[in-house]
This record gives sequence, C-alpha cells and structure tokens, in this order.
Amino acid sequence: MSYQPSQERYNRMKYKRCGRSGLLLPAFSLGLWHNFGKEDDYVNAQTIIRKAFDAGITHFDLANNYGPPPGSAEITFGKIFKSDLSQYRDEIIVSTKAGWKMWDGPYGDFGSKKYLVASLDQSLKRMGLDYVDIFYHHRPDPSTPLEETMGALDLIVRQGKALYVGISSYSAEETKAAAKLLKEMGTPCLIHQPRYSMFDRWIEDGLLDVLEEEGIGCIVFSPLEQGLLTDKYLNGVPQSSRAASGRGNGALEASQITKDKLEVVEKLNNIAKGRGQTLAQMALSWACRDSRVSSVLLGVSRPEQLDNSLEALQKLDFSNDELQRIESTLLNGKV
Repeated sequence: MSYQPSQERYNRMKYKRCGRSGLLLPAFSLGLWHNFGKEDDYVNAQTIIRKAFDAGITHFDLANNYGPPPGSAEITFGKIFKSDLSQYRDEIIVSTKAGWKMWDGPYGDFGSKKYLVASLDQSLKRMGLDYVDIFYHHRPDPSTPLEETMGALDLIVRQGKALYVGISSYSAEETKAAAKLLKEMGTPCLIHQPRYSMFDRWIEDGLLDVLEEEGIGCIVFSPLEQGLLTDKYLNGVPQSSRAASGRGNGALEASQITKDKLEVVEKLNNIAKGRGQTLAQMALSWACRDSRVSSVLLGVSRPEQLDNSLEALQKLDFSNDELQRIESTLLNGKV
C-alpha cells in the first residue's frame, strides 16, 4: 500500500512567519546533513521522512555535499520524494545549498556564478525536481565579489530554479551587505541559516539584530550540538553514536566530548528534568525561544528520536528562573 500522510498533520505543528515574507515555516524542520547518505539505511531514512511529514514538518533541508558521499542525501531524498511525496509537492518546502567543495577543479567550490548555477542544476537532477523552494549560498567566499555571488542567486530565481534565496554562516556585516545587494536586484534575501545552540551563541552578537532589521528569517542548525546537548554521552561514547562513527563531513568527533563540557551537560540535564523534559527537548525549546528564530533544524538518526524531539513543542516557554539557571550554568562552565 502506498504512503498516505496523516490527516492531522497540520494540527500537530506550530508554524512561524519567515522574517517579513509571506512564507510560513514549521517550528521544526528536518535536516538531512547526516543519516540520509548512500552509506545509511534507506528504509530508516524513508521512515523518518514519512514520520516528519505526518507530524506537519513541511520543510526538508539539504545541500549538494550532504551524504556521505556528497550528493547522496539528495539522491535518497529524491527517491523518497518520488515514491511518497510527489503528489504533495505544493505542500512541501525543499531547500538546498552550494558553497563547499563538491567536485575537483576550479569550478566546484565557494561562490562563483559558474559553481552555484551548475551545482543547483546537478541538485535538481539528483532530487528529480523542477525547482527548489529555497537555494542558499552555503558560506561566505572571501575571494569572489559579493556582487557576483548575489547576482547568481538573483539569476537562479529569475530562471525559475528557486522561489527564494538565502545565505548560511554569513557574519552580521556580510549579511547586511548581501541583503542590500539582493534588495537592489529585486530578489530579497528570505532567510539565513546559522549554527546556534546553548554552546554556540554567536548569532546573538549582532546577527539576529541585522536579520530583524532587514526582515530576514532565521533557521538554525545543530541546536543539540550533534548530540552533545543530550544525555547520550553522560556515561561514555556509545559505539552506535555519531561521535564514534568517524564519518567526517563535519560530524561530531569523540575528541570533542571533553570532561568540562560533560560537567555542564550534566547540570543542564538536571534543569531539564525539573522542567519535565529530556535535555534534548529543553535544548530545542531553548533554541526556539527568540521570536526572530523562524525554525529549528532537527537532525535525527532514528524515528523514535524524531518523536522525542517533537515533544519539545509541548513546552516551549521558560520561566525567568529557568532561563537564569541555564545562563548561570553556561556562564560558569567551560564550553
């Protein structure tokens, strides 16, 4: 029997406006950075994507280099989209990116028009799509003129290959400059995708203010620090964990799980228990607490992990005392 999504899916999710655009995003989106590559279990990936859509997650976030190997997450998603989701295309937001090395030679990296246009063409073929909803430049390019990179994003929208464009990991100053150029071209910057968690709060030092001023949405990745902000590593590194996998491509490494960090994690875990949440759920709720954050990307390896994460939606609010205890723990810890 073919997949039939839950009729209750839109009653299970909260949706937030993306900046000052007309687009609403689910509070939680599904990221396919890890666990959806050629080396991963296809049925598990399909089950996660189905369960996500059943829960009202309408946004699936990819990039050209997601895997491993690079490109294979888009291939996996394309197969699942064709078999399960193609008839719901108008209910789904698909995003992809380019900006990291994807192929050998001088044209497969960074931010030239040559690279960005070619990469999106390849991504569309891998996923079997006519267009993506959002196309990002994945990281700043210090060598290519910003006018060229933003001009490529504008061209891609005018070609009908993307509905919206965004940027990822740009500083506050770079974001302001990129937004100005795109606005002048008539293709506004819809969204910024930065890393953000209780252990990595750089966006609070100016970027969120710029996004609010420019009317740009914000979707954050790695809110759980790839599993560090959970109870998974409190008793050592499980052999089945991401940190033990050695998969590369930016994945958490065992050497990053230090004693100092685990002491902070233990204290945060106790605060979460007092809230009636797991640490993972509290970390996700915390990442949602700022109104300027449009959506939080979930990275999950198992369907039950997705279920656990979605329970965070039931308790997104924090008391002043809880926020102060979290701040004190982070301030006094060595992370």
